[in-house]
Amino acid sequence: MLFKIYRMKDAPREQFRWAAHTGGPAVIKSKDYEATGEISAATPYAGWKALSAEGAELRTGDVLEEVLPDGSPGALYIAKYVGLESATWFVPEPRPENQQNSCPQ
Repeated sequence: MLFKIYRMKDAPREQFRWAAHTGGPAVIKSKDYEATGEISAATPYAGWKALSAEGAELRTGDVLEEVLPDGSPGALYIAKYVGLESATWFVPEPRPENQQNSCPQ
């Protein structure tokens, strides 16, 4: 299995470190991350262990993204103090179409 590696930028990492732990998948913003490569591993934890052995360990807030056989993105796993947890990319709500102001002037 192939995983993309995303490293959290320094400024958001400080906020992440001090944020309260919440239940459910973490919602992460792509602007807070830099893609730094890929790793082939049987599981996300095997990838985590392999990166540690290479001296490139995942830090709190870093993400592994599964790459599906067709090349499309799969599950996200974020490194937290307790291990890896599921995550999702933040998707902003679409802006409503501009509506003409119907108020009389």
